[in-house]
Amino acid sequence: MPIRTASAASTAEPGTKNRASALHKVRYAVRHPQRVPRYVRRLARDLRLRVSTRDHIAYYRAVMRDDTARNPEAAVGSASHERWLALGEMQYDYLLRHGLRPDDRLLDIGCGNLRAGWRFIDYLDAGHYHGIDISPDILLAAQEVVAGRGLQAKLPLLSLVRDLRLAALPEAHFTVVHAHSVFSHSPREVIDECLAHVGRVLAPGGYFDFTFNRTEGSEHHVLREDFYYRTANLVRLAADHGLAARFMDDWEELPHRQSKIRVTHGDVHSDEAA
Repeated sequence: MPIRTASAASTAEPGTKNRASALHKVRYAVRHPQRVPRYVRRLARDLRLRVSTRDHIAYYRAVMRDDTARNPEAAVGSASHERWLALGEMQYDYLLRHGLRPDDRLLDIGCGNLRAGWRFIDYLDAGHYHGIDISPDILLAAQEVVAGRGLQAKLPLLSLVRDLRLAALPEAHFTVVHAHSVFSHSPREVIDECLAHVGRVLAPGGYFDFTFNRTEGSEHHVLREDFYYRTANLVRLAADHGLAARFMDDWEELPHRQSKIRVTHGDVHSDEAA
């Protein structure tokens, strides 16, 4: 499938700057001095977790424990309750426009505290939503959202996982797999693990949508929490596992800084992306 870059007007338009570089950090601090204390707090946490966790999943599980204790909605990247609602609605509306039906079986990877998940649960047939997350703390917050919105009768399944091998999930079962703001916080080996196994649980004709931080420069990360990737490299990674990947241009029109790729079964025939 052809892979096209987004228009220059895109909200998610990437640059070539390396946010991990010392020069970028200094310039950012000068422009946004009010954000320096938060960065210093994250830096101290990063240094502590580097020596106390065995791998990235354990590292990010500890990050989520810390952030969820402060505010579950902020832990999933929402600066306010209004933004939490808006981002969830954006994800939900996007899948509706792409043909989501009540009888679809949806796997929500990194479901968090159901920012979008509660809308999916409410819309889908009972028992057709399965959310997974690596954080027990955020899943407890998700249960509170289910109860608070009276969605118990829709029988949502919320599962704690230790990795993204999806080993406990049924083969060829899910018609839609969704991972919002998961790969943006994941190193390459975690993304590779997910792509190596998602094809097994994806039903024929189904698709897997994931968002990521896009860059046209060098791939890099900031404090092992935010990872930036080139589109072509993720497309090739999917192809390594026999999956076809397509850059979703229409997502670029929405007010969100991450980009989106859709993965399906099949051979890949794609142009090189920048």
